[in-house]
Amino acid sequence: MNTTISEAIARRRVLELRYHGYSRVVEPYAYGRDKIGDELLRCYQISGGSESGERTGWKLLKVRDVFMPVLTKQDFTVRQEYRRGDRAMVYIFAEV
Repeated sequence: MNTTISEAIARRRVLELRYHGYSRVVEPYAYGRDKIGDELLRCYQISGGSESGERTGWKLLKVRDVFMPVLTKQDFTVRQEYRRGDRAMVYIFAEV
């Protein structure tokens, strides 16, 4: 389990990380495990790159591919469209 991601969710702090070769800045919302055991991070990307070209928006990241997550000092406010109980996850470690 990644304690940096869990702490970011508990404190509602923005994370900076690298994923698939791109630097990203994200608001972490849920951290859990899917039905095959992969750890996942549901987040809202506020800046950075992406393979899809979508620089902002909701993302579902595989934690094994997340490198160098850094807890920033920037707080975030939970977005109204977020719904608890992410269906991509069968077990949730942490959630806003």
